[in-house]
Amino acid sequence: LSSGARIGSACLIRSGSVVYENVIIGKKVVTGHNTLIREGSSIGENCLIGTGSMLDGSILIGNNVKIQSGVYLPHGTVVGENVFIGPYACITNDRYPSSRRLSPVVIGNGCVIGANSTLVSGVHVNDNSVVAAGSVVTKDVPSNVVVLGVPARIYMSREEYEARRIRYEQGV
Repeated sequence: LSSGARIGSACLIRSGSVVYENVIIGKKVVTGHNTLIREGSSIGENCLIGTGSMLDGSILIGNNVKIQSGVYLPHGTVVGENVFIGPYACITNDRYPSSRRLSPVVIGNGCVIGANSTLVSGVHVNDNSVVAAGSVVTKDVPSNVVVLGVPARIYMSREEYEARRIRYEQGV
């Protein structure tokens, strides 16, 4: 009656979560409560899908991805490896709803997507870039930069961001 889903070993799927058929979930994936993972989605190993997040159809997620609570990823979204997506980030896939022409967002490897940010249909956030909290990304983001604002603009290099992060963690 159903083709089912494939769920890897050592996974924790919390109560209220819904996993549709034809989903592939790798090893050591943890969901929060009330997550939705629609048909055709594929999640790599060692990932977190936060409480109330929605993977709304045929999403591709790499290994070691941390998706915080309340994140929305629409059909076609691609997320690379070692990515962090902050709470309530919203990804879109239709620039002129409802046009029936979907243009998915691609998030590269090593990216950080800040809380409450919005990525508009069709943008590519290239490897190792950071989207600051609350930003609205309307154009492609080059590799190794930090963007912020509405609309998002380049603010600094990823190298400078990491230096500031380290000083912050050290209390300097």
